[in-house]
Amino acid sequence: MFDFSSSWLDLPLIWGGLIAVAVLIYVLLDGFDLGCGILFPFAPSDQSRNTIMNSIAPFWDGNETWLVLGGGGLFAAFPVAYAILMPALYLPVILMLLGLIFRGVAFEFRFKTQGRDRKLWDASFHIGSVLAAFMQGIILGNLVQGVAVTQRSFSGGPLDWANGFAIVTGLALIFGYALIGATWLIWKSEGNTQDWARRVARYVSAYVVLGMLIVSVFMPLNDIRIQNLWFSLPNMLYLSVIPLMTMAAFLLLWRDLHSNRELRPFLMAVLIFLLGYLGVLISIYPWIVPYSFTVWDAAAVSTSQSLLLIGTVVFLPIILAYTAYSYYVFRGKTSDEIHY
Repeated sequence: MFDFSSSWLDLPLIWGGLIAVAVLIYVLLDGFDLGCGILFPFAPSDQSRNTIMNSIAPFWDGNETWLVLGGGGLFAAFPVAYAILMPALYLPVILMLLGLIFRGVAFEFRFKTQGRDRKLWDASFHIGSVLAAFMQGIILGNLVQGVAVTQRSFSGGPLDWANGFAIVTGLALIFGYALIGATWLIWKSEGNTQDWARRVARYVSAYVVLGMLIVSVFMPLNDIRIQNLWFSLPNMLYLSVIPLMTMAAFLLLWRDLHSNRELRPFLMAVLIFLLGYLGVLISIYPWIVPYSFTVWDAAAVSTSQSLLLIGTVVFLPIILAYTAYSYYVFRGKTSDEIHY
């Protein structure tokens, strides 16, 4: 039997990596269907809205599995971090979950209604998507700048999360999800819907650039350790690869949005998200409660983490295989015919 608590296994680091990967997969997968919901009421026709819904119908609920893994992993593997971050972010988390629930209900009911009732659920789908995306950006903004901690407890106020920087990151994430949603529709749709999605992607990409610049400038100004990490030699030479690759990805994306390419704009949007996420992780490592507790300080006992890891090693490949298979089965273009 494998001993996962052996000294050569850094269990807190492994679990920190697993949670980070789960959140990344969630952002990329649920990001495009939240983006579709954000853009939904601006589609040029009801046929286009049907196409948008059909393009994400086979995937949207499975995509949210990764959010459960990230949140559940934080609760089980890092109880100290969970006990600090949840009180700090109660309202954003609750509002995010309400948004996800609301859009899920709207998704189900829209396919079963017509006329005025359908417009009600269309609006619900949009509002739920915007609310969930905005609150996720609020959570990100507070994690980036850190929360007030005294000993092992959150010591701030109930509305500390509603600060200027977090609101900016919330708005930036709305545009980011809109970008990845628009590029998804370029890949999955045809005709007027695809042309509209291409125009939307060109428009929102400028706001994504602005949002990433704000976060990139704020983080080193917010904490001297991040400033020293990114702007000291030889780190600056190694880490400069990330902003250079991000610039190259934006240039390729802009070029592709003015061409007939369909898949590569989506891949470039995914790469931009990946590079931005990697930059944030590098900046806050090894903190899991920035800038108070590291992954080792907040970790559960090794026996708990090792037992959880056994279950994860068994079931994570099954989830990955199912996810890959579902995307393979529903590959290709999407029509506007109702078949949910």
